[in-house]
Amino acid sequence: MNTKLHAICDSQGRPIDLFVTAGQVSDYIGARVLLSGLPKVDWLLGDRGYDADWFREALQDKGIRACIPGRKQRKTPVKYDKRRYKRRNRIKIMFGRLKDWRRVATRYDRCPKVFLSAITLAALVIYWLGILTLRSGLDYGSLFETVAPELEPA
Repeated sequence: MNTKLHAICDSQGRPIDLFVTAGQVSDYIGARVLLSGLPKVDWLLGDRGYDADWFREALQDKGIRACIPGRKQRKTPVKYDKRRYKRRNRIKIMFGRLKDWRRVATRYDRCPKVFLSAITLAALVIYWLGILTLRSGLDYGSLFETVAPELEPA
């Protein structure tokens, strides 16, 4: 039993949206599901598994530029910003930190909903509650004053 985790991350590598599919399912399925939840951004960085004309067109309709290298078997090569694509390491680091949790890395849970819950809990602890350790010396009141403006809808 294997699974694939599809994720949307912000520029700091913090997960915004997560979706689990079966391991043998194409990346296009995860892309189609997560497409509706994309935030308002300028660029989307993705790996070769998300290279599809329909996906690029859907991103362009939303005003998002795709930085996705073309698949090796693609007949017409696709241009992409190689410097920007190197920033995808933040996403890889996010997946690596999630796999530091043994429950996530070894997939103890048989039920996909429970597994996704474990991933979500790990992401909360690692990324959102980890802000407290980065801002040591601040009390909770000043922390929420500095974080809260980012969380308010515009």
